[in-house]
Parts: sequence; C-alpha cells; structure tokens
Amino acid sequence: MVVSRSKVEPPPSGELVEEMEAFRTFLRDRGYRVTKEREAIAKSILRNRDHFDVDELFLSLRSKTPISKASIYRAIPLLIESGLLAEVYLENGHMHYERVYGREHHSHLRCLKCHSIFEFSAPELTNLEKRICRQEGFKSQGHKFEIWGICSVCQTENS
Repeated sequence: MVVSRSKVEPPPSGELVEEMEAFRTFLRDRGYRVTKEREAIAKSILRNRDHFDVDELFLSLRSKTPISKASIYRAIPLLIESGLLAEVYLENGHMHYERVYGREHHSHLRCLKCHSIFEFSAPELTNLEKRICRQEGFKSQGHKFEIWGICSVCQTENS
C-alpha cells in the first residue's frame, strides 16, 4: 500500500476567484441571495487551508467584519452543498471542516494527544470503495477514512 502524507498548501493565486464564482453560481441557481456576509464567510473559509470549527472561523472573521455566528451556521450548509466545504470530524462537541474544492480526495490521521491532523492519500482506499460498491450494487457518493492514535512526536515525548 502506498500512502503519501501531504502538508496543506496555500491556495494558488487566482484559484479563489474560481471558487467564489462557483459559490455565487450555486447560490443564484438555487434562488439564494449573494450577500456580503455569505461572501465574507466563503472567502475566509476558502483562504483557510487548515481544519477549523465555527468558533475559530467566527474569531477570525470578527476582527475584520461584523458577522454573527448565526450567519456562519446558515452559510456552512450552503458551502457544503455547493461542494466547496466538507465536514471532517467531530471533536469536543464541535464539527470541524475543511475546504475541498479543487483538492484531491484524502484521509486523515488524528493525534489524540496533541490534536495534530495529518492528511494522506491512499489510492487503495478508493479502489476498495469501488470494489465493495460493485459487489453490493451500491452507488457511492464518497467516503471518509480517519485513523486516530498517537503521532510519532507524542510517542517520542512519552519515551
């Protein structure tokens, strides 16, 4: 099995324009208004290459523009439905998210001690998903795979 770990890279220049236009088109096609608040929330999320929760997003936005948590909670399902954002994991009662538009599918390793998150790609998982779906006559809409444990740094600290 080939597993490649990746660092989260900042967005290439010009990519945010495409993502924002995709979000605006999504909103208009479904009869939603394109508001300044939704755009500010979307831009903040799409610039962020890390995993985040609503509280972190709210704090980063609050310093730049007056936006309520309620606006964020209303915008997130729209961003998920548009294919720009995904729910990643639940921790301490908070859902964490990540931008997914234009990114390769990947899975996560989560350290239970330091809470670090490492992304990795394993094409074998996608092949397994396809094989299982074929066997079961199931049409997949995607998959999530997460391994939780203790990272190498935390293991070394305990030695």
